[in-house]
Amino acid sequence: MQNIPHTPVLYREVLESFKNIEEGIIIDCTMGYGGHSSMILEANPNIKLIAIDQDQTAIDFSTERLVKFGKRVTIRKGRFSQIIKDILGEVDVKNIKGVLADIGVSSLQLDQKDRGFSYESENLDMRMDKGSKLTASEVVNEYSQGELEHILLEYGELRNYKKIASEIVENRPFSSAKNLSDTLKSHMPHGKKIHPATLLMQAIRIEVNDELGELKSLLESLEEARFSNAIVSIISFHSLEDRIVKQTFSKWKKSCLCPIDAMRCECGNNNSLGKILSKKPIMAQDDELKENVRSRSAKMRTFKMEN
Repeated sequence: MQNIPHTPVLYREVLESFKNIEEGIIIDCTMGYGGHSSMILEANPNIKLIAIDQDQTAIDFSTERLVKFGKRVTIRKGRFSQIIKDILGEVDVKNIKGVLADIGVSSLQLDQKDRGFSYESENLDMRMDKGSKLTASEVVNEYSQGELEHILLEYGELRNYKKIASEIVENRPFSSAKNLSDTLKSHMPHGKKIHPATLLMQAIRIEVNDELGELKSLLESLEEARFSNAIVSIISFHSLEDRIVKQTFSKWKKSCLCPIDAMRCECGNNNSLGKILSKKPIMAQDDELKENVRSRSAKMRTFKMEN
């Protein structure tokens, strides 16, 4: 029997968002270790599910975990930004009734120190796909100070990004995430709930895996698909991702796309793709927060595409 590594975040809320889907296909863009996928398949017995992941370790695990669902499950390896395009070109979009994306690093990836995601890791890797070329080591040890300043400000939202970038350049090369976090610990913001190196590691991880680019590409593909009746639920873990999702959903709901200063509507006023189902982000309930500390940062937004 498999040792299930963790319970997925917002599991009740995810099931609630897809509860009225009686048939068709649901796409889990970020399968991970199959938590959300298995729950969705159990709760929606007549649907089929296409699961995507770029981490071969996760695929190996979830292939075994989901085998009991037989032909109801198809697993695809690769970045979800590309695989979703392939799927939309292969499957009648009328049959796709739900899309889920749980953006960010998985709990098991964080816990496996050899993957280099944790500030306690003895290496600098952070690749979600081990076949990718760019590693955290290259970012930390080879990027220019200006490039480091950019990712620390844009992806880590660190106020003293210039000082941190300077310290990295002056003290490199770094061989491990632990060495990096220990060296820069005094320059990191200190809060009660997160490790001082969290935002630093976040910024580097986003750069290595192009996480924001992946999210934007996914949303663009979903917009182009023009689903007739589908639920899209996106779970994010920091403000950058949540902002992208919020702004995209706001754009999708607009019927008129004319400039705000236009004298009259010239776009036809029929451009709305559907409606926002969660005006405010959905967050974990108190009991989940107690059981899973990583759920405290999770925010889910849901949109119903009705075009």
